[in-house]
Amino acid sequence: MTPILPGATIGFLGGGQLGRMTAMAARSMGYEVHVLDPDANCSAAPLASRVITAPFSDVDAAVELARGCDVITLEIEQIPSAALDAAALLAPVRPGSGPVYIIQDRLRQKKWLREQQFPVGDFREAPSPEGIIAAVTEMGASIAKSCHGGYDGRGQVRIKVASEGAQAWELLGGKECIVEQHLDIALELSVLVARRPGGETVTYPASRNHHTQGVLTWAVIPAELPHEVLASAAAIAPAIAQRLGIVGLLAVELFYTSDGRLLVNELAPRPHNTFHHTERACGASQFEQLVRAICDLPFGSTEVLSSAAMVNLLGEVWLQPTPPNVSGALEVPSSRLHLYGKHSAREGRKMGHLSSTGATPEEALARALAGYQTLSPETAVPLNLDAALPMLRAFGATQR
Repeated sequence: MTPILPGATIGFLGGGQLGRMTAMAARSMGYEVHVLDPDANCSAAPLASRVITAPFSDVDAAVELARGCDVITLEIEQIPSAALDAAALLAPVRPGSGPVYIIQDRLRQKKWLREQQFPVGDFREAPSPEGIIAAVTEMGASIAKSCHGGYDGRGQVRIKVASEGAQAWELLGGKECIVEQHLDIALELSVLVARRPGGETVTYPASRNHHTQGVLTWAVIPAELPHEVLASAAAIAPAIAQRLGIVGLLAVELFYTSDGRLLVNELAPRPHNTFHHTERACGASQFEQLVRAICDLPFGSTEVLSSAAMVNLLGEVWLQPTPPNVSGALEVPSSRLHLYGKHSAREGRKMGHLSSTGATPEEALARALAGYQTLSPETAVPLNLDAALPMLRAFGATQR
């Protein structure tokens, strides 16, 4: 297979922050960048030689993007198969519509994982309010999730008893959903795999993650967890990537339960929020690795050269009476600010992140959280160091 060399043009379906950061990596390697996004002022627009403003469902726009590109990738999985297939007639689309189709529907994804005998928690499909009620009656406390969209904790309703099923159905828009049994989760982790067209893969060490109300709060690498947990996670993720035949990146989110089970939560066929710290920690960031994978170039190193952590910056940081203290945050040792070029802030919107390095995962996370505390004291309550660091220490002690 012939590599796609610098000087060629990479097309992005999606121009959000993931597209922006991947475009930066592509530009640094000498590639041209074209973007298709519904927003003409999307985050990736300043990096692009051309921006096509159109819905992701616009097949003609996808074809127009492909005409000017040597390869196409995506930063959001909710791209209709028709658009992906039409673009693929003119340029390689990586990942293609096959794996994206499986992943973009939560129910379809979970069924596929179960059929392929990967470990998942118990779940039921619910095509009606009665379906939710029956699922909760059978499984007990559960979470009902919309099949499409609903990132960052949205599109999910926690249900304690079956009688709440009808209300959950309405809250999810009255559409088919998946009902997942409530799990007693000890910790969350993720593994990122990159795969080239010929099937070669590399895997990043696991990231340890913490969410608040369904939104990632912080992530740290390497994850100091029991060896058997890390070994299992490192085996599951590339196996899924190979089975899907994905070309590009695959992020595998996992739960480690209190009773010692390692279960796949969700998949993402793109760069992932929990691996933004690879830009600081590893020989090649996830964004550079995506460019290498889709262009069929040799992989960069996934070795962790320095422990690193990242903390999400949501719109709330900019909606406080006191402006963000950028200078103060950047005084924290090894602190780096990453802003996504979004023109307006709103609650829950990802506006950027802080990252830090350290001699240990604990030091890296402490610095990242200290930077956040300085940047935005009004919103830093969920990031209390006294609460976060013991969660690392509890499992880190078993690793050392």
